[in-house]
Amino acid sequence: MSISTHTMTRLHPSFESRPDPDFSGRFPKPDIPTPAKYFSGKFSHQSSGATYAAYGTTPKAYGTTSKAYGTTSRAYGMSSLMLRFPPNFVRQLSTKARRNCSNIGVAQIVAASWSDKVKAVDAVAVEVVVVEEERRGVCGGGNVELGGDKFGDFIRHDGTVAIHAGERVGRAIESDAITTPVFNTSAYFFKKTSDLIDFKEKRSTSFEYGRYGNYTTQAAEEKISALEGAESTVLMASGMCASTVLLMALVPAGGHIVTTTDCYRRTRMFIETMLPKMGISASVIDPADVEALKLALDTKNVSLFFTESPTNPFLRCVDIELVSKLCRKKGALVVVDGTFATPLNQKALALGADIIVHSATKYIAGHNDVLGGCVSGPEKLVSVVRNLHHILGGTLNPNAAYLIIRGMKTMHLRVQQQNSTGIRMAELLEAHPKIKRVYYPGLKSHPEHQLAMKQMTGFGGVVSFEVDGDLMTTAKLIDALKIAYIAPSFGGCESIVDQPAIMSYWDLSQSERAKYGILDNLVRFSFGVEDFGDLKADILQALDAI
Repeated sequence: MSISTHTMTRLHPSFESRPDPDFSGRFPKPDIPTPAKYFSGKFSHQSSGATYAAYGTTPKAYGTTSKAYGTTSRAYGMSSLMLRFPPNFVRQLSTKARRNCSNIGVAQIVAASWSDKVKAVDAVAVEVVVVEEERRGVCGGGNVELGGDKFGDFIRHDGTVAIHAGERVGRAIESDAITTPVFNTSAYFFKKTSDLIDFKEKRSTSFEYGRYGNYTTQAAEEKISALEGAESTVLMASGMCASTVLLMALVPAGGHIVTTTDCYRRTRMFIETMLPKMGISASVIDPADVEALKLALDTKNVSLFFTESPTNPFLRCVDIELVSKLCRKKGALVVVDGTFATPLNQKALALGADIIVHSATKYIAGHNDVLGGCVSGPEKLVSVVRNLHHILGGTLNPNAAYLIIRGMKTMHLRVQQQNSTGIRMAELLEAHPKIKRVYYPGLKSHPEHQLAMKQMTGFGGVVSFEVDGDLMTTAKLIDALKIAYIAPSFGGCESIVDQPAIMSYWDLSQSERAKYGILDNLVRFSFGVEDFGDLKADILQALDAI
């Protein structure tokens, strides 16, 4: 469809069923087209000389004459005109268009150019088009610069985006509920056989079956995409599910993976024990060893570099921008597990990574009450992961998606508190005589402190440290704590502490654990959102007990 004679004026639908009075009224007379704000399912809008009316998904728009649905066009003003989309509008879009556009709305209106010389307009051509839009944000000051094309010029901060993306802005279903409903359905029906045939022949879209998608889950995916500046996101049942499906989907048989020595043990186990059965080999390098990465890229058929940054449990940092440039030259993908960083403290895609992975169980959901994992990046890569995910079936329950949505709305407040507690507690522990060493990227003593300062805007609430004592002395310290729970996981509202030698590596001998740097006196402490003073008093009294 040609739009050469028109100027694009973008409206971003939230698909609410009643209009917002803030978004109605007369536009000021412009010299050039003024980007409009969002519109609702029912929306009253006055425009300078242009009649807006849309119904349906075809490129033709109703109401292109001077009398559209009984509305007369006037110069720089007209009576109110309702914009209506049919209830199944989203499902009529192509799958790719729906996934790519749902965060910014599912339609854009191409309106006639305004002219300050026009005194009366008898007919204005208006076309409604579905546009596939890239949603790659720009990392600036820790926020995705979404701008007017996405959320409006006035919404630029992660906190606001996390609250409204996928819901007030870009909701895929028509609802006037403030919160996204939970769609507890295992399948989606077709009204008649011809509708089913249209779907099978790709003239219409549907999730069809619960394993392939859910409206609640889609809203959560759109929030994560908005925060990461990603084209697309797929949510799965857990962080490990997301990582394993990604690796199987993106690394071909005979391919080679480069990963780091410090990482989540279960990820390492999958790479070292399961992938070789699929003909995939791996090299393991130090997170900061760029020369080892270069050597692997030069001598191996490297398909993908997989790293955490910061890593688990020593919080090592990888130069994402540098490794992305090196890998890109060799045609290798860069996948970053940003669970420790959160989408707020680090923008891996903006730094050059191809894919960002999170255990949504941790900071994203943030309440220690739900499991989930996500993969975000360009649609061409995420769609490959999504297709395998649909086959393997590690589907996120819609109730879990609802909890993730709810958790994300307070993530910026939680992470701000955890960043503050983390750095202060790291400094306190580093100065304490009963602590031998502290691992935290915010400390100057951290080996990648300068790198962390460059690519992160906060360092999170997890602090790892070594106690001046043996296994039992360290266990005594942990047992003396009154606030923190002894448990796995991190990133939630409640503080959690664990001794990795026992919690994660107890099945290995002491010497085997030492190969991974896991000493008996190592502690990983995830600080929650409790009052810093209370946490400080608790850890000091526990240190006094050993």
